[in-house]
Amino acid sequence: MSPTTLVADSVEASARQQEQRLRQWLLESAYPLWSQRGIDDGRGGFFERLAQDGRPLDEPRRARVQPRQVYSFAQAPGLGWRGPARAIVERGIEYFLRHYRREDGLYRTLVAADGTPLDNSVLLYDQAFALLGLASAQRLLGTDPLFEEAATDLFDTLYETLKRTGAGFCSGLPERFPLLSNPHMHLFEAALAWCEISDDPAWKALADEIGELALSRFIDSTSGALRESFDETWSPAPGAEGRRVEPGHQFEWAWLLLRWRPEPERAAYRAALRLIDIGEQHGVRRGLAIDALLDDLTPLETTARLWPQTERLKASALAASMTGQARYWESATSAAAGLMRYFGTTTAGLWYDRQNAEGVFHVGPAPASSFYHIVAAAVTFKESLEA
Repeated sequence: MSPTTLVADSVEASARQQEQRLRQWLLESAYPLWSQRGIDDGRGGFFERLAQDGRPLDEPRRARVQPRQVYSFAQAPGLGWRGPARAIVERGIEYFLRHYRREDGLYRTLVAADGTPLDNSVLLYDQAFALLGLASAQRLLGTDPLFEEAATDLFDTLYETLKRTGAGFCSGLPERFPLLSNPHMHLFEAALAWCEISDDPAWKALADEIGELALSRFIDSTSGALRESFDETWSPAPGAEGRRVEPGHQFEWAWLLLRWRPEPERAAYRAALRLIDIGEQHGVRRGLAIDALLDDLTPLETTARLWPQTERLKASALAASMTGQARYWESATSAAAGLMRYFGTTTAGLWYDRQNAEGVFHVGPAPASSFYHIVAAAVTFKESLEA
């Protein structure tokens, strides 16, 4: 056996150890806690946050959190959790459809804890997660005309109300500027999820449109970095917001582009690996993916939220399984170790949401919205090592 093979085997073995640690934490701590404390048994739905002692906080509930939690519990059986995932997903998606769906088929932004509408406005970001939640429920529970009809209705309504002339969608209703890459990213994710379970060519067409928009507009042709905000022509927005580059989104888009076009000869594949390189070379400090760079790839915000660590893990693990290169397993192992640092809370199964520029965690409630990021990272890590 060559020295190179020995090194590669050692690096992959380290990755397997980190994957087992992450999955064990989910199965023994996170899923038990969030299934017991994170669900409102009386009124239905999922709580927004748990205090660091595990108490649920009785707060208004954002649309995006409900389908994210549906996704998180829909993935639980595949990770090995033996709790009541099916029942949780059934109740969760029913609550979401009942309280968030508007008469026009779009989904409102916010409801009170009792389900009373608080903000009836529409964000593209929330519609994307509605589609992902419906796909997740269908994948776990089996084909159900209710889920497919709700997704198809939302798809059609999006094209009727938010579709722009040419490529892409408006950020919300009423029409909002700047145009944003981030909600398109999650719409891309939802379209790919539906492609995996549906033969309807409309989902592939949507994924293709967003993938091509990312390659032609979101990703800078010179640096290879992906921007966040754009004007009406899909040129970078003026001022500071048009210069913002988020390492977490470099990784997250890379993960999606590799899933969309896994062939090495494709432009999307090459762009994805470039995005990972940018994230690793310019966006990692203290072993963590930081929050923001400028478009010249110098640091803008050296704080580090939890979610970019999960995206670094997802992109690196998938790239490792597709390329066989040890450096990606090394990045995945580093990302997993960094992510686990956020779990050092007094109550097992919770997390810290952010670390400041000095490396100190902010102690505050654990947002349920992070569970989706953590679970997706664990799923990708497991599947990449099994590939």
